[in-house]
Amino acid sequence: MTNILITGSLGQVGSELIDYLSASFVGKIYATDIREESTLKPNSKVSYEVLDVRNMESVENILDEKNIHEVYHLASILSAKGEQDPYMAYNVNLTGTINILNACVTEDVKKVFIPSTIGVYGPEVDKANAPIRHNSIPTTMYGITKFTSEMLFQYYHNKYGLDVRSLRYPGLLSYKVAPTAGTTDYAVSMIREAASGNSYECYLERNTKLPMLYMPDAMQATLRLMTSPEEAIQIRTSYNVMGFSFSPGELEEMLKEFNPDFTVTYKPDFRQKIADSWPYSIDIQDAVNDWNFKPEFNLRDTVSDMIKNFKCQLI
Repeated sequence: MTNILITGSLGQVGSELIDYLSASFVGKIYATDIREESTLKPNSKVSYEVLDVRNMESVENILDEKNIHEVYHLASILSAKGEQDPYMAYNVNLTGTINILNACVTEDVKKVFIPSTIGVYGPEVDKANAPIRHNSIPTTMYGITKFTSEMLFQYYHNKYGLDVRSLRYPGLLSYKVAPTAGTTDYAVSMIREAASGNSYECYLERNTKLPMLYMPDAMQATLRLMTSPEEAIQIRTSYNVMGFSFSPGELEEMLKEFNPDFTVTYKPDFRQKIADSWPYSIDIQDAVNDWNFKPEFNLRDTVSDMIKNFKCQLI
């Protein structure tokens, strides 16, 4: 029986990961976040705890008291919010991560998942098929902290033998939980507004192309990575994963097939500079080769499924 700890469990990824883990694992899931009130739906396998990952003692205590075997460390400040409060982003993303890594070593946790991001790339990187190993320098506090975290994953694996695994998530699309404070969040909002019969004002330029992944594929990739044998994991920084790339303009045109009256206006803000520093596609071949990453949803299937589910939510 495996006891699992999830940090940042009330966020977009954490909220959905709980459902996938509940269906796949025998054991107890301890979902944690910094908020006092949980918004998680009732589940007999899941209990909610308040946890501030910046507090090392609290992290160690919960790993010890709950006899945790695996950790999914999702607590993070994303790109847009990170630029509004860089100090908080540094504390949550770096202090929180090194607290998790240290506590996992101290408490003999067997396996750790910590996602990274396409934000680790800087403007110097090749925009098409950006490689895992690169010499670009991230330009946001989010990217800087995640790039540093990737080096820590490698360090803790080499020095302490900690089985830490990571995916570089691109923009994630989901109809279940609204994203918060990310640069790629426009896509979910645009699809939701089209399904609702509204117009949309986009904060990125029409032709800004970025890599994306539908949440079911992101969850399957996470579980496949974590259940693969340790000897299969050749990358200890972070694996690239993506499903497809598109621009706001391309998404707008596809949404008009579902809602011919849908209109978008473009009013770029500070997030445009962030998006301009990232690649529009990334090389996923290592994930394919090492643990058979294979996304099932293309862009049209994703949009169709999200439109259908957003409309169901309106009924």
